[in-house]
Amino acid sequence: MTAKNPTAALASADFRSDTVTRPSAAMRAAIAAAEVADDVLDGDPTVGRLEAVGAAFLGKPAALFVPSGTMANQLAVGVWTQPGEEVILEERAHILSFESGALGALHGCQSRTLPGDGGAMDLDLVAAAIRPDFIHCPNTGLVAVEQTHMSSGGRVIPEAYLAELGALCREHDLPLHMDGARLAHAAVATGRPAADFTRHVDSVSLCLSKGLGAPVGSLVAGDEDFIERARFLRKRFGGWMRQSGILAAAGLMALEENVERLAEDHALARAVAATLDAHASLSAPPASIETNLVLCDVTPTPAAADAAALAERLGEHGVRVMALSPNTLRFVTHLDVAPLHNEQLRMALEAILGPPETTS
Repeated sequence: MTAKNPTAALASADFRSDTVTRPSAAMRAAIAAAEVADDVLDGDPTVGRLEAVGAAFLGKPAALFVPSGTMANQLAVGVWTQPGEEVILEERAHILSFESGALGALHGCQSRTLPGDGGAMDLDLVAAAIRPDFIHCPNTGLVAVEQTHMSSGGRVIPEAYLAELGALCREHDLPLHMDGARLAHAAVATGRPAADFTRHVDSVSLCLSKGLGAPVGSLVAGDEDFIERARFLRKRFGGWMRQSGILAAAGLMALEENVERLAEDHALARAVAATLDAHASLSAPPASIETNLVLCDVTPTPAAADAAALAERLGEHGVRVMALSPNTLRFVTHLDVAPLHNEQLRMALEAILGPPETTS
Protein backbone atom coordinates (compact mmCIF):
# COMPACT_ATOMS: atom_id res chain seq x y z
CA MET A 1 0.00 0.00 0.00
CA THR A 2 1.35 3.43 -0.91
CA ALA A 3 1.45 6.16 1.69
CA LYS A 4 -1.06 9.00 1.51
CA ASN A 5 1.77 11.55 1.41
CA PRO A 6 5.18 11.04 -0.21
CA THR A 7 6.82 11.94 3.10
CA ALA A 8 4.71 9.74 5.37
CA ALA A 9 7.39 7.06 5.77
CA LEU A 10 9.81 9.54 7.34
CA ALA A 11 9.90 10.60 10.96
CA SER A 12 8.24 13.89 11.89
CA ALA A 13 10.45 16.92 11.31
CA ASP A 14 9.86 19.59 13.97
CA PHE A 15 11.44 22.86 12.87
CA ARG A 16 9.24 25.07 15.08
CA SER A 17 11.89 25.84 17.72
CA ASP A 18 15.12 24.60 19.26
CA THR A 19 13.18 24.21 22.52
CA VAL A 20 11.46 21.01 21.32
CA THR A 21 14.49 18.78 21.86
CA ARG A 22 14.20 15.75 24.15
CA PRO A 23 16.89 14.78 26.67
CA SER A 24 19.26 12.12 25.37
CA ALA A 25 19.68 8.81 27.19
CA ALA A 26 22.96 10.11 28.62
CA MET A 27 21.28 13.29 29.84
CA ARG A 28 18.47 11.30 31.45
CA ALA A 29 21.09 9.17 33.20
CA ALA A 30 22.84 12.30 34.48
CA ILE A 31 19.52 13.60 35.78
CA ALA A 32 18.85 10.33 37.58
CA ALA A 33 22.32 10.27 39.16
CA ALA A 34 22.42 13.94 40.19
CA GLU A 35 23.53 14.77 43.71
CA VAL A 36 20.82 16.95 45.22
CA ALA A 37 19.89 18.93 48.32
CA ASP A 38 17.37 21.63 49.20
CA ASP A 39 18.68 24.61 47.23
CA VAL A 40 16.64 27.04 49.32
CA LEU A 41 17.80 25.81 52.74
CA ASP A 42 21.26 24.39 52.18
CA GLY A 43 22.23 24.96 48.57
CA ASP A 44 22.08 22.18 45.98
CA PRO A 45 25.58 20.92 45.07
CA THR A 46 24.75 20.23 41.42
CA VAL A 47 23.15 23.64 41.05
CA GLY A 48 26.30 25.13 42.55
CA ARG A 49 28.46 23.37 39.96
CA LEU A 50 26.22 24.52 37.11
CA GLU A 51 26.34 28.11 38.33
CA ALA A 52 30.15 27.98 38.57
CA VAL A 53 30.54 26.44 35.10
CA GLY A 54 28.01 28.88 33.68
CA ALA A 55 29.70 31.90 35.21
CA ALA A 56 33.03 30.83 33.70
CA PHE A 57 31.42 30.24 30.29
CA LEU A 58 29.81 33.68 30.43
CA GLY A 59 32.91 35.42 31.73
CA LYS A 60 31.22 36.77 34.84
CA PRO A 61 32.05 36.40 38.56
CA ALA A 62 28.77 34.67 39.41
CA ALA A 63 25.64 33.14 37.91
CA LEU A 64 22.18 32.14 39.11
CA PHE A 65 20.09 29.18 37.89
CA VAL A 66 16.46 30.08 37.12
CA PRO A 67 13.53 28.26 35.54
CA SER A 68 13.28 30.25 32.29
CA GLY A 69 14.88 32.79 30.01
CA THR A 70 12.04 35.23 30.62
CA MET A 71 12.72 35.09 34.36
CA ALA A 72 16.45 35.56 33.75
CA ASN A 73 15.85 38.69 31.70
CA GLN A 74 13.23 40.07 34.06
CA LEU A 75 15.49 39.55 37.08
CA ALA A 76 18.05 41.74 35.32
CA VAL A 77 15.47 44.42 34.58
CA GLY A 78 14.36 44.30 38.22
CA VAL A 79 17.90 44.63 39.53
CA TRP A 80 18.86 47.53 37.29
CA THR A 81 15.71 49.68 37.21
CA GLN A 82 13.21 51.52 39.39
CA PRO A 83 9.48 51.99 38.65
CA GLY A 84 8.89 54.82 36.22
CA GLU A 85 12.24 54.43 34.46
CA GLU A 86 12.76 53.71 30.80
CA VAL A 87 14.49 50.77 29.08
CA ILE A 88 16.13 51.36 25.69
CA LEU A 89 15.95 48.34 23.42
CA GLU A 90 15.61 47.30 19.79
CA GLU A 91 12.04 47.47 18.50
CA ARG A 92 11.75 43.70 17.87
CA ALA A 93 13.55 42.55 21.01
CA HIS A 94 12.35 39.41 22.78
CA ILE A 95 12.17 41.27 26.11
CA LEU A 96 9.70 43.67 24.53
CA SER A 97 7.68 41.42 22.23
CA PHE A 98 7.61 37.96 23.77
CA GLU A 99 7.70 38.36 27.57
CA SER A 100 4.03 39.19 28.18
CA GLY A 101 4.45 42.88 28.92
CA ALA A 102 6.68 42.19 31.92
CA LEU A 103 8.54 45.52 31.67
CA GLY A 104 5.41 47.37 32.70
CA ALA A 105 3.56 44.69 34.65
CA LEU A 106 6.44 43.63 36.91
CA HIS A 107 8.68 46.69 37.07
CA GLY A 108 6.59 49.72 36.18
CA CYS A 109 9.03 50.56 33.39
CA GLN A 110 8.30 51.90 29.96
CA SER A 111 10.21 51.06 26.79
CA ARG A 112 12.07 53.32 24.38
CA THR A 113 12.34 51.32 21.17
CA LEU A 114 14.78 51.92 18.35
CA PRO A 115 15.18 50.32 14.92
CA GLY A 116 18.11 47.98 14.48
CA ASP A 117 20.16 46.29 11.79
CA GLY A 118 20.26 42.64 12.78
CA GLY A 119 19.43 43.69 16.32
CA ALA A 120 22.17 46.34 16.50
CA MET A 121 20.70 49.76 17.26
CA ASP A 122 22.36 52.80 15.72
CA LEU A 123 24.67 54.16 18.39
CA ASP A 124 23.78 57.78 17.59
CA LEU A 125 20.10 56.90 18.09
CA VAL A 126 20.91 55.21 21.40
CA ALA A 127 22.80 58.29 22.59
CA ALA A 128 19.92 60.55 21.53
CA ALA A 129 17.39 58.30 23.32
CA ILE A 130 19.12 58.61 26.71
CA ARG A 131 16.96 61.00 28.69
CA PRO A 132 18.34 64.27 30.08
CA ASP A 133 18.25 64.97 33.79
CA PHE A 134 14.96 66.87 33.60
CA ILE A 135 12.02 66.65 36.00
CA HIS A 136 9.48 66.20 33.19
CA CYS A 137 11.26 63.16 31.67
CA PRO A 138 11.57 59.59 32.88
CA ASN A 139 15.05 58.47 33.85
CA THR A 140 16.77 56.06 31.51
CA GLY A 141 17.41 53.01 33.66
CA LEU A 142 18.78 50.30 31.35
CA VAL A 143 19.89 49.48 27.83
CA ALA A 144 19.28 45.94 26.55
CA VAL A 145 20.56 43.99 23.56
CA GLU A 146 19.73 40.50 22.21
CA GLN A 147 22.34 37.93 21.10
CA THR A 148 21.64 36.30 18.70
CA HIS A 149 18.80 38.42 17.37
CA MET A 150 15.84 36.14 16.74
CA SER A 151 13.63 38.48 14.73
CA SER A 152 16.34 39.07 12.14
CA GLY A 153 16.95 35.34 11.70
CA GLY A 154 19.59 34.56 14.34
CA ARG A 155 21.97 37.33 13.33
CA VAL A 156 25.11 37.72 15.43
CA ILE A 157 25.66 41.17 16.89
CA PRO A 158 29.41 41.82 16.39
CA GLU A 159 31.70 42.08 19.38
CA ALA A 160 33.09 45.37 18.06
CA TYR A 161 29.60 46.88 18.13
CA LEU A 162 29.05 45.65 21.69
CA ALA A 163 32.32 47.28 22.73
CA GLU A 164 31.09 50.63 21.43
CA LEU A 165 27.64 50.21 22.97
CA GLY A 166 29.19 49.26 26.29
CA ALA A 167 31.46 52.31 26.22
CA LEU A 168 28.46 54.54 25.49
CA CYS A 169 26.54 53.06 28.42
CA ARG A 170 29.50 53.51 30.79
CA GLU A 171 29.86 57.12 29.65
CA HIS A 172 26.28 57.72 30.79
CA ASP A 173 26.53 55.48 33.89
CA LEU A 174 23.89 53.11 32.50
CA PRO A 175 23.84 49.32 32.92
CA LEU A 176 23.79 47.18 29.77
CA HIS A 177 22.02 43.81 29.82
CA MET A 178 22.37 41.11 27.16
CA ASP A 179 19.49 38.75 26.48
CA GLY A 180 21.90 35.98 25.53
CA ALA A 181 19.35 33.20 25.06
CA ARG A 182 21.27 31.98 21.99
CA LEU A 183 24.67 33.47 22.88
CA ALA A 184 26.31 30.04 22.49
CA HIS A 185 25.32 30.12 18.82
CA ALA A 186 27.08 33.45 18.38
CA ALA A 187 30.22 32.05 19.99
CA VAL A 188 30.29 28.97 17.77
CA ALA A 189 29.42 30.89 14.59
CA THR A 190 32.29 33.32 15.12
CA GLY A 191 34.76 30.91 16.73
CA ARG A 192 35.12 33.22 19.72
CA PRO A 193 34.50 32.57 23.43
CA ALA A 194 31.15 33.71 24.76
CA ALA A 195 33.07 35.89 27.23
CA ASP A 196 34.36 38.01 24.34
CA PHE A 197 30.79 39.21 23.81
CA THR A 198 29.80 39.51 27.47
CA ARG A 199 32.78 41.51 28.72
CA HIS A 200 31.04 44.64 27.43
CA VAL A 201 27.79 44.07 29.34
CA ASP A 202 26.91 44.24 33.02
CA SER A 203 24.58 41.23 33.04
CA VAL A 204 23.70 38.42 30.66
CA SER A 205 21.20 35.59 30.39
CA LEU A 206 21.74 32.23 28.71
CA CYS A 207 19.03 29.70 27.84
CA LEU A 208 20.00 26.07 28.41
CA SER A 209 16.98 24.69 26.54
CA LYS A 210 17.38 26.64 23.27
CA GLY A 211 19.70 24.58 21.12
CA LEU A 212 21.78 23.21 24.00
CA GLY A 213 19.35 20.38 24.69
CA ALA A 214 18.45 20.79 28.37
CA PRO A 215 14.76 20.24 29.14
CA VAL A 216 14.42 23.41 31.23
CA GLY A 217 16.35 26.28 32.74
CA SER A 218 18.42 29.39 32.14
CA LEU A 219 21.28 31.25 33.78
CA VAL A 220 21.64 34.92 34.55
CA ALA A 221 25.13 36.21 35.32
CA GLY A 222 26.87 39.33 36.55
CA ASP A 223 28.99 40.46 39.46
CA GLU A 224 28.41 39.29 43.04
CA ASP A 225 26.30 42.30 43.99
CA PHE A 226 24.07 41.82 40.95
CA ILE A 227 23.56 38.13 41.78
CA GLU A 228 22.75 38.90 45.42
CA ARG A 229 19.97 41.25 44.31
CA ALA A 230 18.82 38.85 41.58
CA ARG A 231 18.59 36.05 44.15
CA PHE A 232 16.23 38.20 46.25
CA LEU A 233 14.04 38.94 43.22
CA ARG A 234 14.03 35.27 42.22
CA LYS A 235 12.40 34.55 45.57
CA ARG A 236 9.88 37.34 45.05
CA PHE A 237 9.01 36.03 41.58
CA GLY A 238 8.52 32.50 42.90
CA GLY A 239 11.62 31.13 41.22
CA TRP A 240 13.16 29.33 44.20
CA MET A 241 13.55 25.62 43.46
CA ARG A 242 14.27 22.83 45.93
CA GLN A 243 16.13 19.66 44.80
CA SER A 244 16.84 21.38 41.50
CA GLY A 245 20.07 19.49 40.93
CA ILE A 246 18.05 17.08 38.78
CA LEU A 247 17.51 20.00 36.38
CA ALA A 248 20.97 21.45 36.83
CA ALA A 249 22.56 18.12 35.86
CA ALA A 250 20.96 18.45 32.44
CA GLY A 251 22.17 22.04 32.19
CA LEU A 252 25.71 20.99 33.02
CA MET A 253 25.70 18.39 30.27
CA ALA A 254 24.24 20.95 27.87
CA LEU A 255 27.10 23.36 28.54
CA GLU A 256 29.87 20.79 28.65
CA GLU A 257 28.87 18.61 25.67
CA ASN A 258 26.43 20.43 23.39
CA VAL A 259 28.03 23.78 22.60
CA GLU A 260 30.54 22.88 19.88
CA ARG A 261 28.02 20.66 18.07
CA LEU A 262 25.93 23.79 17.37
CA ALA A 263 28.06 24.13 14.23
CA GLU A 264 26.14 21.13 12.85
CA ASP A 265 22.88 23.01 13.37
CA HIS A 266 24.26 26.03 11.54
CA ALA A 267 25.30 23.92 8.55
CA LEU A 268 21.90 22.23 8.46
CA ALA A 269 20.17 25.63 8.62
CA ARG A 270 22.02 26.70 5.50
CA ALA A 271 20.97 23.48 3.79
CA VAL A 272 17.35 24.06 4.80
CA ALA A 273 17.56 27.60 3.42
CA ALA A 274 18.85 26.25 0.10
CA THR A 275 15.93 23.80 -0.05
CA LEU A 276 13.46 26.62 0.52
CA ASP A 277 15.17 29.16 -1.73
CA ALA A 278 15.00 26.78 -4.69
CA HIS A 279 11.29 27.60 -5.03
CA ALA A 280 10.23 30.83 -6.75
CA SER A 281 7.55 31.56 -4.14
CA LEU A 282 10.00 31.19 -1.25
CA SER A 283 12.99 33.35 -0.36
CA ALA A 284 15.64 32.25 2.16
CA PRO A 285 19.10 33.04 0.75
CA PRO A 286 21.53 30.49 2.26
CA ALA A 287 24.36 33.04 2.35
CA SER A 288 22.35 35.13 4.81
CA ILE A 289 22.15 32.33 7.42
CA GLU A 290 24.56 32.85 10.31
CA THR A 291 23.31 30.45 12.98
CA ASN A 292 20.37 28.04 13.38
CA LEU A 293 17.42 30.24 12.42
CA VAL A 294 15.97 30.50 8.91
CA LEU A 295 13.36 33.14 8.14
CA CYS A 296 11.62 32.35 4.87
CA ASP A 297 9.60 34.95 2.97
CA VAL A 298 6.49 33.44 1.41
CA THR A 299 4.84 34.76 -1.77
CA PRO A 300 1.19 33.66 -2.05
CA THR A 301 0.47 30.86 -4.51
CA PRO A 302 -2.68 28.88 -5.38
CA ALA A 303 -1.32 26.10 -3.15
CA ALA A 304 -0.70 28.35 -0.14
CA ALA A 305 -2.34 31.74 0.33
CA ASP A 306 0.06 32.80 3.08
CA ALA A 307 2.70 31.54 5.48
CA ALA A 308 0.16 30.01 7.88
CA ALA A 309 -1.49 28.10 5.03
CA LEU A 310 1.86 26.76 3.86
CA ALA A 311 2.73 25.76 7.43
CA GLU A 312 -0.53 23.82 7.62
CA ARG A 313 0.16 22.07 4.32
CA LEU A 314 3.67 21.18 5.44
CA GLY A 315 2.22 19.77 8.64
CA GLU A 316 0.17 17.33 6.57
CA HIS A 317 3.51 15.99 5.33
CA GLY A 318 5.02 15.67 8.80
CA VAL A 319 6.99 18.93 8.67
CA ARG A 320 6.19 21.25 11.57
CA VAL A 321 7.14 24.89 11.23
CA MET A 322 6.08 28.23 12.78
CA ALA A 323 4.47 31.12 10.91
CA LEU A 324 5.89 34.33 12.39
CA SER A 325 3.78 36.63 10.23
CA PRO A 326 1.43 36.37 7.23
CA ASN A 327 4.43 36.21 4.90
CA THR A 328 7.19 34.69 7.07
CA LEU A 329 7.94 31.13 8.15
CA ARG A 330 10.58 30.35 10.76
CA PHE A 331 12.64 27.15 10.58
CA VAL A 332 14.94 26.33 13.51
CA THR A 333 17.54 23.55 13.45
CA HIS A 334 18.53 21.68 16.60
CA LEU A 335 19.60 18.37 18.15
CA ASP A 336 16.49 16.51 17.05
CA VAL A 337 16.55 17.36 13.34
CA ALA A 338 19.02 15.96 10.83
CA PRO A 339 19.74 16.03 7.07
CA LEU A 340 17.03 13.41 6.52
CA HIS A 341 14.50 15.96 7.80
CA ASN A 342 15.73 18.47 5.24
CA GLU A 343 15.09 15.78 2.62
CA GLN A 344 11.62 15.35 4.08
CA LEU A 345 11.10 19.11 3.72
CA ARG A 346 12.28 18.97 0.10
CA MET A 347 9.80 16.20 -0.71
CA ALA A 348 6.97 18.00 1.06
CA LEU A 349 7.61 21.24 -0.82
CA GLU A 350 7.65 19.41 -4.13
CA ALA A 351 4.36 17.74 -3.27
CA ILE A 352 2.79 21.10 -2.39
CA LEU A 353 4.45 23.59 -4.74
CA GLY A 354 5.79 21.39 -7.50
CA PRO A 355 9.44 20.85 -8.39
CA PRO A 356 11.88 23.70 -7.75
CA GLU A 357 12.77 25.99 -10.61
CA THR A 358 15.98 25.29 -12.50
CA THR A 359 18.21 27.75 -14.28
CA SER A 360 20.10 27.04 -17.46
